[in-house]
Amino acid sequence: MQTYRRSNLSLLTVILGLATVGCVQAENPSIPASSTDTTDPDTVELTISVAASVQDAMQDIQTAYQTAVPNVAITYNFGSSGSLAQQISQGAPADIFLSASDQWMDDLEEQNMILPGSRQDLLLNTLVLIVRADQSGVSSFEDLGSDRVSKLAIGEPDSVPAGGYAKETLISLNMFDALQPKLVFGKDVRQVLSYVATGNVDAGLVYATDARLFDQVEVVSTASADMHSPILYPVGVVATSDHGEAAQAFVDFLSSDTAVAIFEDYGFTMAD
Repeated sequence: MQTYRRSNLSLLTVILGLATVGCVQAENPSIPASSTDTTDPDTVELTISVAASVQDAMQDIQTAYQTAVPNVAITYNFGSSGSLAQQISQGAPADIFLSASDQWMDDLEEQNMILPGSRQDLLLNTLVLIVRADQSGVSSFEDLGSDRVSKLAIGEPDSVPAGGYAKETLISLNMFDALQPKLVFGKDVRQVLSYVATGNVDAGLVYATDARLFDQVEVVSTASADMHSPILYPVGVVATSDHGEAAQAFVDFLSSDTAVAIFEDYGFTMAD
């Protein structure tokens, strides 16, 4: 069984942040009232499609948000950004899309599937090379071409943003073509992590935020920013949402002090 490191976010930060949300609710009628307001007892249900690499932080944010705004019920759909964007494009129910890549948000915007004015650049991340924690012999990207690595896991480049960034990194190092026989593709970044943690591959390329959640893996090198496109997470309201105001209120909450503290606790950097 996988062992995850728990967030160390302090209870005081969450409490102070929730108090802030309460003040914002009083000033912004677009945010649903709490359950103590008997004038609007109906629950709003939001379906949020979220890149797999953000799932742990978003689960903590769900707890914080629903404590502050209990009239909103949140259901997450986690997966690779490409798969989620395709689902939304084909009419799958979604109120909000949080992508790990500009590409898939751009595609939906071109299809008029993102509510104009709702899109925000939310988070930044980095790409790292990982090995199993008890493994030795791999300490740099150059080692990937050696006999010490027979299998290298990356996300599927055409649908998994982390895989796309990994491909760009390997191309920048003039290694991608030579490493083709060693590549093992994962359906999302969490599957790549699992391959490495279980020893099914010798190394993998994942986000730094995911690597820190697994005790079984170790980061041995970090890709420099000039090796790949910026790892940017945009978020926006889906144009077909029946709960546009509630969805926008949740998107706005993702930039609140409470949410920022959670994201940073998981190792993300805010895009500002």
